[in-house]
Amino acid sequence: MTSSKQALADPASSAEAASGSQPGAARGARGRGTPAQGPDSWRSRFYRWDMKASPYVFIAPFFIIFGAFSLIPLLYTAWYSLHNVQLSALDHQTWAGLDNYRNLLSSDFFWNALKNTFTIGVLATVPQLMAALWLAHLLNYHLRGSTVWRVVMLTPYATSVAAATLVFTLLYSWDGGMVNWFLDFFGIDAINWRESDVGSQFAVSSIVIWRWTGYNALIYLAAMQAIPSDLYESAAIDGANRWQQFLHVTVPQLRPTILFTVVVSTIGATQLFGEPLLFGGVSGSKGGSEHQYQTLGLYMYDQGWIIGNLGKASAIAWSMFLILLIVAVINLLLTRRLRKSQ
Repeated sequence: MTSSKQALADPASSAEAASGSQPGAARGARGRGTPAQGPDSWRSRFYRWDMKASPYVFIAPFFIIFGAFSLIPLLYTAWYSLHNVQLSALDHQTWAGLDNYRNLLSSDFFWNALKNTFTIGVLATVPQLMAALWLAHLLNYHLRGSTVWRVVMLTPYATSVAAATLVFTLLYSWDGGMVNWFLDFFGIDAINWRESDVGSQFAVSSIVIWRWTGYNALIYLAAMQAIPSDLYESAAIDGANRWQQFLHVTVPQLRPTILFTVVVSTIGATQLFGEPLLFGGVSGSKGGSEHQYQTLGLYMYDQGWIIGNLGKASAIAWSMFLILLIVAVINLLLTRRLRKSQ
């Protein structure tokens, strides 16, 4: 009787008892539908927003700069390549379609520049990478004063193109140049390096070799130091000398790195501009009096800024871009094949 009277007197407590929950749990159940208010909720919202937005904020400067200085000019150059545009009259553009590209394919100057770019690229890349591989091999065997030699090898890379080309221009000078003096010492006639076809290309290539050999040597050295020493110890136990270890251990382990440097050097050779321009002096933009060392970069500069035909210059720029895409595709195929073989 007492319990029934208490239930009649306090119906709320009897409802809580019937539901088997506490008063605090009932208040919690009522509060589930309404969001909690206060500083903790704002902090949690800001934390969630920060976790989602921060990565995009961190990478946004790169994409903004890339879009402003690379993507937009690239697309604008593609638009120019389809028009007849003169540097003196940028507001007067006429649609040309693919005429600029057809003119390039039928131009002897374009094919000459392409041939010179390929020749100078081979003359500069092959000796450069071979010398870099040899220097890295020497430094990898704890050569005395290796730190000093590393700094010395990196110095040409830090030297400006203008300073390096000026020095080499004096070395290859027709009158009083040290190179011709050295040839005369051995009874060889002096060479007019600027006017000679092969000589001018060799001179320009030597500038590239001097500037980039040390840089590639340090890349090879870093890759060599990552090779496990167990491989060399096993080869030494089998009776292999240093030369055999270099051929059968070092070079196979460096194949991805060598492929990387070949691709980067090929891209640099395709875009070669400063060295031949400064080496030629007054006729630098023409690549010599007979265009004997005019590269694609010089040909584009000559058409765009000397002659003023921006439409044709833009077509040359996009032709260079397509060549670089072909190089990238070849690199991708070779990399996949190399991974499968390993």
